[in-house]
Amino acid sequence: MNALAQLGMVSGLPRDIQNVEAHSVEEERKDYFIERDGMRYAGNHLLIDFWDAQNLDDPKRIDETLCEAAIAAGATILHSHFHHFTPNGGVSGVIVLAESHISIHTWPERNFAAVDVFMCGACDPNLSIPVMQRLFQAGRVEVDAMRRGRVQDRAA
Repeated sequence: MNALAQLGMVSGLPRDIQNVEAHSVEEERKDYFIERDGMRYAGNHLLIDFWDAQNLDDPKRIDETLCEAAIAAGATILHSHFHHFTPNGGVSGVIVLAESHISIHTWPERNFAAVDVFMCGACDPNLSIPVMQRLFQAGRVEVDAMRRGRVQDRAA
């Protein structure tokens, strides 16, 4: 874990999934695409803006909160990495998930955080928002949602 700390990784949750044995051939082949409303797509991608926000300059608290948000959404955390900028105190970081990622960039001097939440499979990225809002206490939260990797109907 010391090597990770030297790299600036805050989270104590790294995991080497490359060495995990597959349980079955079917599980290996599963692509985790989503089928909903007659559409097949890779995953849900939320772009979340937290305005008039607080607690934007503490990488440890942000890491803990984003990990909690990932778990609330049903995701599997692989590892995280955060960087604390000076002199403004902003934080940039990413939680790498088996189902994709959560990333953040904060501007404490503007009371603003930009968060990206992309998840495939059975995860619900919308469940991450209330967890993050508990930390950021934003006066305004704006969410743009996209379905990424939409499969085109080849029969049409």
